[in-house]
Amino acid sequence: MLGSRTATAVVGLLVSLLVSAVLWWRFNTVAVFLFVPFVPFLFGRSGRTSSEPPVRTCPVCGFQTRDPAYEYCPRDGTALETSHAGESPSA
Repeated sequence: MLGSRTATAVVGLLVSLLVSAVLWWRFNTVAVFLFVPFVPFLFGRSGRTSSEPPVRTCPVCGFQTRDPAYEYCPRDGTALETSHAGESPSA
């Protein structure tokens, strides 16, 4: 089964080729260079960090780890809170 990114890329490629064919038929000009080069951007991975485990942070001292073995802060014993990279932990 196709993933959503692959399906989007395939649909984008087909639409760009269709638009290029219509422009060729209507205006008798080559427009492939206007639409097809942008399709590879759909194959790029914008969520590369999604495979990383979430950042776990101690709300008291600020200790941070991605190691799932830590449930509690090794410094003060406080339960760690989960946050994603770039986010501040909830208070």
